[in-house]
Amino acid sequence: MKAHHHSLLSRLRTIALLAPLALLVLSGCSGAAPTCPPGDGSCLRILFIGNSYTYVNDLPGTLASLAQAGGHTVQTDSLATGGATLADHIADPATTPKLDSLKWDFVVLQEQSEIPAVESSREYTMYPAVRTLVDMVRKRDETPILFMTWAHRDGLPDNGMPDYESMQRSIDSGYLAIAAELLAPVAPVGVTWFVVRRENPDIDLWQDDGSHPSTAGTYLAACVFYAAMFRQSPEGLSFTDGLSTGTAAILQKAAAVNVLSNPAQWWLP
Repeated sequence: MKAHHHSLLSRLRTIALLAPLALLVLSGCSGAAPTCPPGDGSCLRILFIGNSYTYVNDLPGTLASLAQAGGHTVQTDSLATGGATLADHIADPATTPKLDSLKWDFVVLQEQSEIPAVESSREYTMYPAVRTLVDMVRKRDETPILFMTWAHRDGLPDNGMPDYESMQRSIDSGYLAIAAELLAPVAPVGVTWFVVRRENPDIDLWQDDGSHPSTAGTYLAACVFYAAMFRQSPEGLSFTDGLSTGTAAILQKAAAVNVLSNPAQWWLP
């Protein structure tokens, strides 16, 4: 297990060293999402805390566009730097001011993509950070929501997960265990990704690197967040982010079924 943990930490250091400057420029980007009018209690304010899985294809902005198509207004913002862990965000001096900058309705917490899959890494790195951030969010009378991510297309062989399925099972277990401990809501993007990949393998949810999301992958994540936050189905919404109507319909339905068929299993409010 120590060897696995060392391998993961080495990979994380490599990611941090090689992350291109262009990605860092996108840090904190939330697209052209509208600002909630003062006193408008129907407008949701959503803060995403994560890394490139959040800012590639602008997940916060995609969710805002999807919400608008559903007759909702949201204001989104993000703290997202390439390769960042949740522990990095705790140490970042920008995190507390960002949390204090608005009364957020939801604060999304997205861990680095590999840490939740490796037992030792999540026990010593992810879980302490999640506990701290969930406490910070709840002390502000806001709702945390864990962003259960997807696995790498080819798994994590160096850490005993030779394929996508084995890595996804480990990620799911990692998020669900800490969610059960804290009774923290979960956006089950990874579970829904697994279902879409199994039932519609022709829809490519990854970019060529087998890690970051394609437009379809980000759209699927936005549909899951839509269903989780509004407790409504995204089925039939007109915003498709450039995807074909058929592809968008498949992703919308998958999100609706996986989130809304039993919201209690995801500790959704």
